[in-house]
Amino acid sequence: MRISAVARRTGVSQRLLRYYEEQGLLRPVRLANGYREYTESDAIAVGHIRALLAAGLPTAVIAQVLHCVHDEDERPVPSMCPGMISHLRRERARTAEAITRLQASQQALDTLLAAALRQPDVRDEVERGASERSPGRREPTG
Repeated sequence: MRISAVARRTGVSQRLLRYYEEQGLLRPVRLANGYREYTESDAIAVGHIRALLAAGLPTAVIAQVLHCVHDEDERPVPSMCPGMISHLRRERARTAEAITRLQASQQALDTLLAAALRQPDVRDEVERGASERSPGRREPTG
């Protein structure tokens, strides 16, 4: 099937399908006229790629483990290929570290915001800004 048919079927843009090919995730056959010819398994692989991306895996890791994923009850499930568990654990640890950093950033911002809102001049500015955005508020005349 042509790239447009795969795009329609999977909901993935043609540009993204070309990107997956550049990353080595898809390998469509090239016809004599240069067109890409995708198979049924390519369309299924797109679903697996999307699921792995949604799990936070980078395309470099997906390229290494994509062949280990199969469908079970219409959802992608990893097979026990060599290295699969270590890849998944490594990416999970990376995600957990990122969440921890983001939570620390959020707490620091909350602290800064709370301190700023305790300042009288900032409180007045916030209240003025809120009243200026209120519907029906009239500007004082001369």
